[in-house]
Amino acid sequence: MTEYRYHGINRNKQRITGFVKARTGKDARQRVQLLALQHNFSVISILAKASFDYQVRKKDGATVKGSQEAYSKEEVEIALRKMGYYSFKVQKRWFNFKFKPPYSDVISFIRLSADLLKEKLQFDEILSLLERDVNNAAMKRVIKEIHTDLKDGKDGEEVFKRQESSLGKFAAKMLGVASKSGNMAEVYENTAKFLERNYQFKKNLKSALLMPTVTLIVLFLAVVFYIGYIFPKTAELFVKVGAELPPMTSASLDLSRFLQNNIVWLLIAMIAPLLVFIRWAMTKKGQVIVGKNIIKVPIIGSLIHKMSIEIFCRVFHSMYSGSGENIEVIRTAAEACRNKYMEKQIKEIAIPLMIQEGKSFIEALTKTGVFTENALTRLNTGAESGTLKKTSLQVANYYERETSYRMQTIIEMIQVIIAFVIMVVMTALTIVSSETAVVQPKLPGM
Repeated sequence: MTEYRYHGINRNKQRITGFVKARTGKDARQRVQLLALQHNFSVISILAKASFDYQVRKKDGATVKGSQEAYSKEEVEIALRKMGYYSFKVQKRWFNFKFKPPYSDVISFIRLSADLLKEKLQFDEILSLLERDVNNAAMKRVIKEIHTDLKDGKDGEEVFKRQESSLGKFAAKMLGVASKSGNMAEVYENTAKFLERNYQFKKNLKSALLMPTVTLIVLFLAVVFYIGYIFPKTAELFVKVGAELPPMTSASLDLSRFLQNNIVWLLIAMIAPLLVFIRWAMTKKGQVIVGKNIIKVPIIGSLIHKMSIEIFCRVFHSMYSGSGENIEVIRTAAEACRNKYMEKQIKEIAIPLMIQEGKSFIEALTKTGVFTENALTRLNTGAESGTLKKTSLQVANYYERETSYRMQTIIEMIQVIIAFVIMVVMTALTIVSSETAVVQPKLPGM
């Protein structure tokens, strides 16, 4: 989405400036007009952020080229004059494709920031170091925008919120919270840990599910091609000479004819339900139902469930202040746990129970029915002893170690199962193919 800056003036003749993100200029105008009605001000201008290429001639005759994002050509010219340049050329870049930085680069940025904050470096200095050191152009642009906005004195939460599309909603929110917290290093450390675990989870899930699925699909297509095209060519030669086909060969030939006659309908019957399910699973209701049932899947379900609890506890630990019930902290942790059903239960059951009925944190979590007995027992012990923040981290670390070990075990088990399936299929094809060796054509006169 493109960022737009609007200027306006209220009834007291005070100048209003704000920013919105929208996909089109029309959408941006609608949003700004709505804000103008809500806050009683008149809109003067709405400008889209764009990239401008500039060429500067130094006093020694050397030419320097570069690019700068701004809302108008005049802003870039003013900035260059402030830097002492007067001989320059500025031109708007009409085709400006912005790419999101790779997820791994976002993790590296937050991890390095956390490590350098522990070394007591100033955040301004950290951003300067990373801006010069990062190779990816998209990540360099994000760091530069953050650095510029913070130097201009803008609110930290607002600065990082504007980078949601690049950093991710959760990371942007956590870094915004860190900018106002008394312990930036700890918040950055926990955010980096969460993102690293999330990245590792996706990587392991691909190893556990994606690659075996692709292997089975390729194996299935190879078998269909063999049964539907290659095998009939051989078997029909025996039919033409009047040979009596063995049972398996005859059944395989009937199957190949069925596949040839109905291949289109079979493909539609297999692909259409899958596409419908994927589309439905992407809806808000579908995500909740999938989240509810995925934790019930044998073996992998309990692993995903415990990973979600681990993330909830880790985020809760990084944001919990120890004063009051921290409703906003619970809400943020629920949004981060990567399971829409758990998020729904916490938001619609736990939080209302705490606010409306005055239930304790542990009582409210128990009513949701989405936390394990072990997690609830440990959190309850922490709440009673006044060490809830510390205990939530212990629960997160415990589930991290358990799920990491079990995930590796599951990956190895799936690999063995896939190897066994491939062996069975190849053995069956070999037996069917070898059966044709005993076919005896009818001799002339018989």
